[in-house]
Amino acid sequence: MAIAISRRAREFIQRKGGAVTVRLAPRHGCCGGIASLAVADAVAPDDASRYRRIEQDGMRLHIAPELVDEGLIIDLEGWGIFRHLYVDGAPLKG
Repeated sequence: MAIAISRRAREFIQRKGGAVTVRLAPRHGCCGGIASLAVADAVAPDDASRYRRIEQDGMRLHIAPELVDEGLIIDLEGWGIFRHLYVDGAPLKG
C-alpha cells in the first residue's frame, strides 16, 4: 500500500469527491529558515502530471513522487466545518 488512510479520513475524502493530493508544502520559520512538510488535500491537483496517481480503496490518490513509499498515514482531525486532513508517519529522508 502506497499510503495508509484512516477510516475517518477515507470517509471524508469520499464525501469530498474521492480524490486526495499528498504533497510537500513549505513552512517558513519566524527567524528564517524553511521546512517542507507533507500535507493532504481532499482535491485532485491542478497539474496531475507532477504526481504519481494510485487507485486505492476506491479513491484517486495523487502523491508527490518523493513521498511514495515513505510510510505515511493520512488521518482526519477537527470538528464540524473545521475538519481537515493531516499527514503523519515516518520522518522524511534527506
